[in-house]
Amino acid sequence: MRQQHWENVYQTKGPESVSWFRPHLETSLAFIAHATGGNLSAPIIDVGGGASTLVDDLVNCGYENVTVLDISQSALELAQTRLAAAAGVVRWLNADVVQAELPAQAFDVWHDRAVFHFLTAPEDRKRYASNVIRSLRPGGHAIMSTFGPEGPPKCSGLDVMRYDAASLHGELGAGFRLLESTVEFHNTPFGATQQFVYCHLMLAP
Repeated sequence: MRQQHWENVYQTKGPESVSWFRPHLETSLAFIAHATGGNLSAPIIDVGGGASTLVDDLVNCGYENVTVLDISQSALELAQTRLAAAAGVVRWLNADVVQAELPAQAFDVWHDRAVFHFLTAPEDRKRYASNVIRSLRPGGHAIMSTFGPEGPPKCSGLDVMRYDAASLHGELGAGFRLLESTVEFHNTPFGATQQFVYCHLMLAP
């Protein structure tokens, strides 16, 4: 059901006509740069990256080990078409993040903008957190962005969860240390403003 919903979204809407679209994810890029410390070979996974332009900017910045995971094959194909030949340097995974079997300790950076807040079932959030912990290397970084306390209660026709930095940190558990957080006000393509909270967390070494 979840996969069918997102396939329908990306088969019926252009990537620039969804509410979460931004031409460039400047805040995400800044957090990733901080997390990697300039190491362009650091393994990065963008969860729910789909048709987002973050992968374009990571490739253009010289990052050599980027994985994009999305539940929608259509979203991944949009990004692959846009990147053209450069798509070959990216690893693409079509999977639901709460069900995916990701390799253990494979990534230095886990990035998620606007996926986690769709997980309204506690068991899905637990499986998600387990996947983060399992797939990050000790000392690895989780960069997560969800709707903030003043964000919308629904998105794309679905109910969402809203978080502040403390509650988002709490979802991943005591094994993570909150390094920094910020609030971002996103202007949608339709002229609305949405509050996002960003957290940069580090898994205990």
